[in-house]
This record gives sequence, C-alpha cells and structure tokens, in this order.
Amino acid sequence: MEKRIYIADWLEFKPYERQVPTDNYYLKICNEVKRSITMNRWSFIILKYIDSEDVDKLACFLTSYFEDLISETNIWNTFVRMHQQLYKKQLPFYNLDEYTENEINIQDICFLVWYFLNTMQEEKSIAPYNDFIIKTAEKVMEVFDEAWEYAPENVSLKSFYQKDSKGEDFYVARNQIDSILFKTYLFYPDTLIELIEQELEILEDLKDDRNLMSILSENRDKLLHSSHTRLLNLKGKEWASEILKNNKVLSENFLGMSHRISGLFLYKGQDDFNVFIEHIASGKKFNLTKKSFDHSASLKDIDAILFLGIASWKDEWWFSGVFFQQPFEVDIILKEKNSMESRIAVNFLDHDKKETNELLENQLRAFKEFNNGSQIAFVSSDRLENFVRSYTEYFNESLNLSAKEREEANQMARDDGFFGNYGEKKDFSLVSDSGLIFFNPKSGVEIALGVNCAFPLTNNHFFDPEQSEDAVTALLISDEMSAELAMFCIDNCKNDLPFFNKGIGKMYLDDIDFLLRFWKKNNYYAKPSVTFT
Repeated sequence: MEKRIYIADWLEFKPYERQVPTDNYYLKICNEVKRSITMNRWSFIILKYIDSEDVDKLACFLTSYFEDLISETNIWNTFVRMHQQLYKKQLPFYNLDEYTENEINIQDICFLVWYFLNTMQEEKSIAPYNDFIIKTAEKVMEVFDEAWEYAPENVSLKSFYQKDSKGEDFYVARNQIDSILFKTYLFYPDTLIELIEQELEILEDLKDDRNLMSILSENRDKLLHSSHTRLLNLKGKEWASEILKNNKVLSENFLGMSHRISGLFLYKGQDDFNVFIEHIASGKKFNLTKKSFDHSASLKDIDAILFLGIASWKDEWWFSGVFFQQPFEVDIILKEKNSMESRIAVNFLDHDKKETNELLENQLRAFKEFNNGSQIAFVSSDRLENFVRSYTEYFNESLNLSAKEREEANQMARDDGFFGNYGEKKDFSLVSDSGLIFFNPKSGVEIALGVNCAFPLTNNHFFDPEQSEDAVTALLISDEMSAELAMFCIDNCKNDLPFFNKGIGKMYLDDIDFLLRFWKKNNYYAKPSVTFT
C-alpha cells in the first residue's frame, strides 16, 4: 500500500500518450490523494471491495476530476449539467444545500468514490450513504482544498476536448467518441474496463486466428457505437454532443449519427459516388458513400456477400468497422433471412413508425384480455413457454384474419425468405421453480425468473414475504430485467414491500431512475421485439 503511483499509471487516465508539463504536478497530488485514502481508519473497508492496485486507480481517478475542474475540460461539468436537466438537481443521493458548481465539492468526491467502487467490481452493491465513503471523501477534499488556488491548468488536456471542427468527416467524429468512451477518466472504470475485458477474452480465445486484429477492431467499433455509460445511460455520441455543446453544428451532427448496422449485405452495384448494398436479413437498401469506403474497386460480382458495418452521418451512410466479401451462397442467404437478431438490427429505422406502436398497443390489450385484466402473470417454470404460445395464438385470433388473409401473410413471409425461427425449447426450471410473464409496453412479452417474490399481488401465488427483499434487489440490479418491469413493481407494490418502506430501499426511491440507468446499463432502453416481413 506504500508503493508510489508512477507517471505510467497516471497516463492511463489521459487521452494522450506522452507526458505534458503539468503531469508531474498532478502526479504529486495523486500520491497525496492515495495517502489520504490509505492512511485513515476507514481504509480497510475500501480494501474489502477493491485491491491495492485499484486503490492507485481510484487516486488517479479522483485527481483527474480535480484536474478536469482546474483545466475547464468540461467533462465533470457536463455530467452535472445533464443530471440537472434530467432531475432538477446537480447530483443524486447527497444534500446539496452547500454545493458550488464549477468548483470542488465534498458531494462530488463522495459520488465519485461510490461510482468507482460499484463499477470496478460488481459482486457487491455498495450504498452511497456509507460512512466510509463520506469519511474518505473528507480526507481527499483536504488535499484538493490545499491545492485549489495554485494548481496549474493542463492546456493540452483542455485543447483535446475543444477541437475546432465543422463536423464534416465521420471519422473525426468517431475518433472523438472513441476518446471520450475509452480515454477519458470519467468513463475509465466503465466503458474502458469493459473494452479491456472483452479484448482480453478475444485474445485468449482467438490468439492464433489470422483475423485477430480485424476481430479486435470490429469489437472496438461495435462498442464505440453501442455502449451506454452507467452514468445516465447515455451513448458516446450523446456525451460528445454535450461536451462540445459550444460548437452547435458539431453538437447537432453527433446527435444525428445513427445506430451502427453490422452484418451481411448483398452487393448491388455502384456509381461514381456510392456503393449500392442490400441488407440481406431485412431487404433494406443503402447507398454507401465512397468517401468512406476504399474497397469499391474489389467489388465485381453482383450479389456477392459483404460483411461490413455502416452508420449514417449527415444523411449519408459511412463504412464503419471491418470488411470481408465472399461469393453468393444460398444457404447463407436463407440463414440470414431467418435470423431474428439480424432482422431486428435495422428495427431502429422503423420502430418509431405508427404501425409498430399500434401493434404493441394491440398486443398489450390482448395480453390483458388473455390474462384476466393484468399486465403480469405468475406461473410455474414448466408452463412459461406454453403460456406465451397460448397468448400468441390468442392475439393472432384477435386479428380476425380470414383463412385467405392468413395464407397471404404466410406466403409474403415465405417470399421474403422467412420460414420461422423460434429457437430451441428452454428449460426454465433449471433456473427457478417459477417465473413471470410481463408485457412491456415498449418492447413486448418479457420473461423473468427468480423475482416473483418482489410482487405481492393477488394473482401471484408464489409470493413469499421472507424472500421479498432479495427478489426486489435482484429485480432492481439485474441488467437482464427491464426498467419497465422494475417500475411496475415500484408503482404497484412499493407500499406492501418492507424494502421500500425503510432503510436503503426507501432512500433509493428519490433517485430510482438514476439508479436504474446505472444498474441496467445494457437494458434500460427497451426496444420493440417485433419486426415486419
């Protein structure tokens, strides 16, 4: 624990690789912060959750927050501003009567310690109100208070986040997102650690693969476009837009960037400006701008199969990721057209359309009719699939289609190459004796296991009050269960659940949306699980 933090450790938290003049000063502060964390009576509690190496990282992380405010790089202040916009207060959890924006605050440090500990490890959920967090923050605050008046501005750091760009080039924008998610201190314990863990897994599994570098590149590009941060559950493009808010044009261009579509396409030709491609699974056609694609000369055969990623930037589709091509093959085409995952990949182009919303509304209405007026059902695990199948049949019957209309619909699907993909039968009883079926109005039917005891409802015969606290905790924290299901529990059951009527659970209610965004990093925004043929 007495080992010093060295410059290489400090530079891990910087968006540049070479040391700049102010780094030695902040490295000195960083070591003082480490001593303030480790040389107090509360340090043994922190070491229950993270090891000594991660204590070094915590010191670098907190000192980077201090440097951010001194240098006006607008990272922390962007988070505070966006939290204020969402929740009408600067931060969750803490009393803010004595809070000064744009300056160091004890509440900031408390929050950052909580965030770091709960993100660097996920085995235990640490409450933000613990005394050891507050006492540790007080010691760190003493270091920052003493240095506040004399700390130098890191000009290099500030210039890095205030690039003068008109936002014409997609790749300049993409690199900015990459830097924010994978090179900025605030997201170090979150998206950067996620990237590192995935890359280590790829290296372990595919170390002898000749396409290893392409696989690593594709994985990084996928994360860059798809990752949500635990803080406010925002994507990299949204953080970039807010951090660069003073550049209005560039800020708006970031928000207009589309989701990335990665998968198999058919080559359909080209002209001087675009390559024409067709998404195999959905049949959607795209014009890929040649400004972004250096491989157009290699495309010779119409209907060659291409693997690539694309994203829309300023109303043009740009290449993003890696590229492979192979000859046309019927089996690949049929498999792709019957992949629900591949079909749903382009849902964002349609899911705001009126027909999708109307379909979900009709499905919810039918679900309630089928389930005695309730939006949620509780059944033994061996009946879950049968319940969903019976409901699906009930909904299909409610459409009142004639035999001719049914055959026409089936023929349309067959003409499109879709013959049904229903997956293997699942044995839910291996996980839990009972489960629930919830109709999520934003996505559709949702199955959850092991949390029935979070719902003291009249139609739930599996409720056991002695297991309710564990079930509620699992429901709130699990990334596999939707925010809508958690809020259904809170809205309909909180008065009858002891967890929400005392202690930490009651305190959580004041910041429940922030926490759901934090806990459900990959599942906070429910997506429609329907697609059209």
